[in-house]
Amino acid sequence: MDIKYLRLLAKEYPTIESAASEIINLSAIRSLPKGTEYFFSDMHGEYEAFLHMLRSASGMIKIKIDLVLGKTVSAADREKLAELIYYPEKEIARLAGCGELSDEWKRLSIYRLILVCETVSAKYTRSRIRKRIPEDMVYILDELLNVTDDVNKDYYYDEIIGAIISTGIAETFIISLCKLIQSVCIDKLHIIGDIFDRGPRADIILDELMKMHDVDIQWGNHDISWMGAAAGNPALIANVIRIAMRYNNFDVLEDGYGLNLRALAVFAAETYENDDCRLYMPNALDDNIYDPVDLDLGAKMHKAITVIQLKLEGQLIAKHPEWEMQDRDIFSRTDFAKGTVTIDGREYELLDKSFPTVDPASPLALSEGEAELMNVLKASFRHSEKLQRHIRFIYAKGAMYKTVNNNLLFHGCIPMDENGELQSVSIRGRKYSGKTLLDKLGELVNQAYFSSGEEKDYADDFMWYLWCGAKSPLYGKDKMAFFERCFIADKSLHTENYNAYYTFSEKADVCMSLLELFGLDSEKGHIINGHVPVKIKNGESPVKADGKLLVIDGGISKAYQSTTGIAGYTLIYDSHSLNLAEHKPFVAGESGNTPTIRLVEKLERRANISDTDKGEEILDKINDLRQLLEAYKAGLIK
Repeated sequence: MDIKYLRLLAKEYPTIESAASEIINLSAIRSLPKGTEYFFSDMHGEYEAFLHMLRSASGMIKIKIDLVLGKTVSAADREKLAELIYYPEKEIARLAGCGELSDEWKRLSIYRLILVCETVSAKYTRSRIRKRIPEDMVYILDELLNVTDDVNKDYYYDEIIGAIISTGIAETFIISLCKLIQSVCIDKLHIIGDIFDRGPRADIILDELMKMHDVDIQWGNHDISWMGAAAGNPALIANVIRIAMRYNNFDVLEDGYGLNLRALAVFAAETYENDDCRLYMPNALDDNIYDPVDLDLGAKMHKAITVIQLKLEGQLIAKHPEWEMQDRDIFSRTDFAKGTVTIDGREYELLDKSFPTVDPASPLALSEGEAELMNVLKASFRHSEKLQRHIRFIYAKGAMYKTVNNNLLFHGCIPMDENGELQSVSIRGRKYSGKTLLDKLGELVNQAYFSSGEEKDYADDFMWYLWCGAKSPLYGKDKMAFFERCFIADKSLHTENYNAYYTFSEKADVCMSLLELFGLDSEKGHIINGHVPVKIKNGESPVKADGKLLVIDGGISKAYQSTTGIAGYTLIYDSHSLNLAEHKPFVAGESGNTPTIRLVEKLERRANISDTDKGEEILDKINDLRQLLEAYKAGLIK
């Protein structure tokens, strides 16, 4: 018995009665059903679709509405109620504009919302629900949700609802009730990487995640790219800007994070004034609302930052021969006079032969204008308050992997060789593989942002390797064919081969071995990945290895939907089962576009909090409190 620890605990529970009361309270909590966990992956800036998934709990709120009101309310009215819960402010404003915001509508809506809220909150303690209610609404909602007198229940509802309407707070109350339903439906949120890039506004996604009561993030390679850029890595600064240029995502850079692109626009317009830059025309999947940029200028900016990125990446490869990436510095092997490049002994003609900022004698050296531009951009990234706040949140809530309730969560892969053995990565002369590799990489990622001096410099550089290195667990391919896709027409060179993990992990025994490597129960556990879009239209399944592996990248990003055939997955783990929600392409205002829910695994019995990691933590505290009780009774602590 650690008497020093017990004395500290006694400050929180200073009497036998307070310690005993907390033991009873915690024991009761352990007997409740486990909360519902939601797993998302690869949102890639698609804020509208993702926020809809959060607000609708990936279709589960609509299922609850149908369960509670299916026999008494028409399908059309249930759809309207769902839309109200998802977008209460917008729906109330619409009804007010149409003159349909009557007292009768308010009365009926409040009554129905209470019934839905009672159902979704039934498995939680009253104190837990109260914590999620706005302070000025706590008393009213607590009363409405916990009426025990069935005989007078309707009368009680009528009196309180009537008072809510007569005092003029009905609209505010309805909004609070809708947001409470949204909050209660998602008890814990797991993000399996890649919040950034391709879609229009990753910053809006992060604003929403920062409001969530319980969220964790497993870093993806696109997240690492932004984290490295925020830490000051020039190659990654160029990379995130280039990807934004490619997908016409100026809003996230300028309006979202206030990054100064004027210097890039001026430099590109002057340097490539007589170049049509047709190869670099942005892929306009989304329109810029706040910062519309002429596509011709956008193409010039895209080319300018692409050339800079190739130079900076080549410099990193030359600086770190231990990465064994010399074959990826293709820019140094380009014959700029002929407009060709030699790869694997074969000469290829470049699609673009105009490189006014490249010195053929020293192709990786930035021109004076490029160097000055990068200094401006680096300062802009380092001084963006909102970007730095978001990145600190990603660090605080994130890691290379997470183990939770016997599930192993990581974005990409555990690198393996062609024999199915764990592949090692050399870091400062020492080799790491498997769990130790991910743990070491987690240290490096933190050092890149929080350390200083030589330690930071090395970690800063390694962030780029994590973005695209062949043995990076977050990338997991033999190469990133960035140069080939930009400049070579032969598509056979565009192929990026996946790490052997993606083949071996489809075997149940391999997944079980990996689960055991991370200290998990291989019989009960699952590996949950993102990163690789599941092409369901080609017959692929997100459930692999006899249910041991779940790959939940289904293409929330519009850039992938033609490949996958759907618009993303949500993995939902409640107290009864493990389910996959298969989403249809998001269309604003169509809440009826409910996802298809697929049962993955039915639990043998309903899972309680006592069956979870949280339950183990609570049990540890109960045992500590029991020791405190004994210390009180023995007089060791007064």
